[in-house]
Amino acid sequence: MSRVQLALRVSDLDGSVAFYSKLFGVEPAKRRPGYANFAVAEPPLKLVLIEGQSEQRTVMDHLGVEVDTTGEVADATARLSELGLFTQVEDDTTCCYAVQDKVWVQGPGTEPWEVYTVKADAPDATSIHARGESDSGECRCGTPVAEEGEQLSACC
Repeated sequence: MSRVQLALRVSDLDGSVAFYSKLFGVEPAKRRPGYANFAVAEPPLKLVLIEGQSEQRTVMDHLGVEVDTTGEVADATARLSELGLFTQVEDDTTCCYAVQDKVWVQGPGTEPWEVYTVKADAPDATSIHARGESDSGECRCGTPVAEEGEQLSACC
């Protein structure tokens, strides 16, 4: 089963969890400090909430398609590359409290899209607190924006 992912950066995580629990009639599938995600059956949606700065309006962080297997990620990578889209592959990356394989592409407005599969749960919390890379080079949720030949850097 694949489903669309919408990742939002929110200023009030608790308020957002309460709202989306009511809107979709489900509780979060995963809740960690600064992070929550919902696995909504109808409509098929993976809603990710990432705690942002207080007083900031909710903004889109990134979009994605969650798939079941690494093979499906590889198939998406091949298909997107054959279509001439610049792809950035991240295998065995730890992001949003999960070990994932993924491929990133950008839409025409530089909106980041990922096709990914979750391979395992992970206790790592550093990957969701700020955009960009930390001083240690660890992946931290961000918006991948790159020109052809440059490396995209983002996770979740």
